Amino acid sequence: MSVSIRDPIHGSVSLSPNELRIVDHPVFQRLRGIKQLGFTDQAFPGATHTRYAHSIGAMHVASRMFDAIFPKSKTPLTGETHERLRQTLRLGLLLHDLGHAPGSHASEFAMPMLSKLELPDGYSSAERRATHEDYTVKLLIHSPLTEVITNRFEHLAIDARDIAHLVTGAFPERSHRFVCDGVDYFPVLTQLVSGEMDADRMDYLQRDSFFTGVAYGKYDQTWLLENLSYHLDSDQAHLALDVRALFAFEDFLLSRYHMFVSVYLHYISVGIEHMLRRFYEEAPGEFIIPSDVDEYIQTDDVSLWSALRASENRWAQRIAQRQIFRRLIEFDSPDEASVEALKQALERENVEFFVSKSKTVLSKPMEKAVKHPIYVHERDFNRTSLIWDRAQIFKRYESPIELTRFYVDGADLTRSRKLIQPKH
Repeated sequence: MSVSIRDPIHGSVSLSPNELRIVDHPVFQRLRGIKQLGFTDQAFPGATHTRYAHSIGAMHVASRMFDAIFPKSKTPLTGETHERLRQTLRLGLLLHDLGHAPGSHASEFAMPMLSKLELPDGYSSAERRATHEDYTVKLLIHSPLTEVITNRFEHLAIDARDIAHLVTGAFPERSHRFVCDGVDYFPVLTQLVSGEMDADRMDYLQRDSFFTGVAYGKYDQTWLLENLSYHLDSDQAHLALDVRALFAFEDFLLSRYHMFVSVYLHYISVGIEHMLRRFYEEAPGEFIIPSDVDEYIQTDDVSLWSALRASENRWAQRIAQRQIFRRLIEFDSPDEASVEALKQALERENVEFFVSKSKTVLSKPMEKAVKHPIYVHERDFNRTSLIWDRAQIFKRYESPIELTRFYVDGADLTRSRKLIQPKH
């Protein structure tokens, strides 16, 4: 018998008893202690929602997307395969953020090298810093949760590597698990987990908009879902959208773009993240993101804030006591000469400062067209085209926005502003 969870975005969200065992597991419960937007609540007080709630919401949206693309009354998937792929997708979205570190993306730069996670051969041979996706894989295939997934979904022959493959695209030997009657459905399913129009974004745009109190993240989800389908390219199924919903797709992209500019790249949270980086640099070892699974499960936002409060490092104390550096000026795609001139002026006045650089773009259409193409169906004319060629919005917003910000101590703000005032 399924259970229902009340969600402020989607209403009642249903979970099966087996899914509830996953949700109640300590590995997943850890996400209650990871805020979705890191330090953003320092700018938007309501933004205290968690990766836990987002993950459940994303799973719900994924089910609606799957059911729109593969309705039971008319589906190319056999009954058993239909149920297995739908369940794998639900678990993929439920567990896609499992590996997020304290502060969400804010502390990812301090993760250990990938080799420390001891992931299996064939996953990645690069010697680089680990990401939250690497930790997600680790928690899926090498943690106390792994056996629970295998045992609870044994009746559908789903194991944790199926989910890891769907979330990351790694473990290519799992690809055959997504083939039915000679058609590979992995491309369309992985697009629903991580793509230009995925369940992850469909949830977090609405959720982040709601909890920050802004209106930018709203879009016509119902119309998008009603017009989803798939397109066969050789033996691979890719995500497709009816031409009637093209404007809704453009509005969806704009919602994300505006959320980045107004919320995700807000100057307060960006400034605090820079101060956090200074803390890590000046006080190495005071807060470590562990590679050990059991230790990582016990590491969340409370761990980070406890370390900040306990530290004698000045950047840690400034964050803990909210004595943050103030924004002096913000440049939109500035020339380097202007940036360098201001740096020199501040240095001459012995003003302590730091500079942050943020960059965002609406999309990368050519890259997406090659890796994860989305098609547009025009049924009246019996033709199909790439969405990147049809959505005019890409041409208008193809250039990235680059934000360069100068921050100074609040005590130096007044005299620093005099340096940037025009001389008459």
